[in-house]
Amino acid sequence: MKATFSVWMGYFADLPFEDAVREFKKNGVTALEFSIEHGAELFARSDDVIATGKAAREFIEKENVVVTQGHLPLSFDIVRQRGEIDILLRYIDMYEAMGITEMVLHCDRMNKSPELSKEERLLENVKSLKIIAEHVKDKKIYICLENLRQPAIYPVSDPLPLGFAEDLLNIIELVGSDRFAICLDTGHLNLVSGNQGDFIRKAGKHLRALHIADNQNVADMDQHLLPFSRGTVDFFDVVKALREIDYVGMFNFEIPGEMRAPIPIRGKKLEYTRFVYDYLMNETE
Repeated sequence: MKATFSVWMGYFADLPFEDAVREFKKNGVTALEFSIEHGAELFARSDDVIATGKAAREFIEKENVVVTQGHLPLSFDIVRQRGEIDILLRYIDMYEAMGITEMVLHCDRMNKSPELSKEERLLENVKSLKIIAEHVKDKKIYICLENLRQPAIYPVSDPLPLGFAEDLLNIIELVGSDRFAICLDTGHLNLVSGNQGDFIRKAGKHLRALHIADNQNVADMDQHLLPFSRGTVDFFDVVKALREIDYVGMFNFEIPGEMRAPIPIRGKKLEYTRFVYDYLMNETE
């Protein structure tokens, strides 16, 4: 396994893109997941999103930082507002120009359409994802579908088909594109009481991105904490399973729950984050 230590750029979402990259680099973090916040910032800079992406890539390479994983926007309603897919495709083009190869996407959870059955919600997602699949079919990128937690609007007895590895594998099969993969969010999986190791083993070669975060498994509270604080995720199980499937990609910490601190203190927290990564890698060899 070759899992690269990485941190989600939204950790410094209060800084402009270039300043955030420099802050991470100053604190020894040179592999990053591009954030939705900085994505919106760059997207707004010019109508020529490809030129914007290329300029961002030049800056990243000049700083000797790696940004090959990126989170696509969260707020788009790609099922009920199909016009938003066109905007999403422009984001994909910008990310590709930046050199991002693993693009994390939330399926639409259909949480505003409780009148639809589980199967209908699934098929509506697939219709939208097929449009994206056509756009990326000849690109050297992966759209990594992220496992999502159950919104409160739906009863636990009627889970959405998005929470577990087999759900995402089913969607990928229905979309029929080899450009689609999986992103495991350990916090989301914990909120549906899923087994981390089982998810990873079932995802297997389709697992191409990670969101490493902890929480206390409290209903509808995704706390996005660092490991070994108050949360209940078994990160030893996570790393052991990643070794079993020979995962190669970002071991990416998505930790907005740790942001409520001045920037210098956040820098010190990054030292601890790196220590956690090293500890997990060493203890599970």
